[in-house]
Amino acid sequence: MRTIACLLLLSLALLAQPKRPVEEFQTKGGVVKITPIRHASLMIEAGGQVVHVDPTSQGNYEGLPAADLILLTDIHGDHLDPKMLTKLSKASTAIFGPEAVAKTVSNLTVIRNGEAKQSGKWGIEAVAAYNIQRGPAPGSVYHEKGRGNGYILTYGGKRFYISGDTEAIPEMRALKDIDVAFISMNLPYTMPPEEAAEGVRAFKPKVVYPYHCRNSDLKAFEKALAGTGIEVRIRDWYY
Repeated sequence: MRTIACLLLLSLALLAQPKRPVEEFQTKGGVVKITPIRHASLMIEAGGQVVHVDPTSQGNYEGLPAADLILLTDIHGDHLDPKMLTKLSKASTAIFGPEAVAKTVSNLTVIRNGEAKQSGKWGIEAVAAYNIQRGPAPGSVYHEKGRGNGYILTYGGKRFYISGDTEAIPEMRALKDIDVAFISMNLPYTMPPEEAAEGVRAFKPKVVYPYHCRNSDLKAFEKALAGTGIEVRIRDWYY
């Protein structure tokens, strides 16, 4: 009876786990698995490495593995959460992020816009992420140029772009050979879906996911990319 009770409890616990959508991509180095967590947070797994991007307490990390690599894009609380860094880190975890993050994260490896680094089998390029026109007051913007990072991650010959908080800036439009893109879109902090679609049309990834997209009209984004050959995948980042 005790064994049956334990099995029932285990079954209930498994049912209580969030139904996390897992995206899989075949590469020359094996399968890359990407798990949306919440808002700007996601987990990437490949080659025995676990990468967490912008982990925050807003997300449910129950049952997820600790990080071999953590990538941070900006200083705002939905991207930088010291509590979650501690929770997901182990002794060997590497944490990469822009210089502005170093004020909060003492063991940060700084990577600036335009720089490239390697972590295990992952190639990491930091790219610009900033506002051109949107800000809290005239003459200021929510995200200054050079403060935050987007990232291009390369594994097994495939290139994955994570935009960070940005508008459809020239650096985004000039990207090349992107297989999979995660594009932010929410007002007032980044951009509306139509502008996000304009940026995506310029660099033509094979697959694009809207993320960091609370209260955005994702159907408008999808409609704006209809007929381009770019596959739009809409997932629930707020379950």
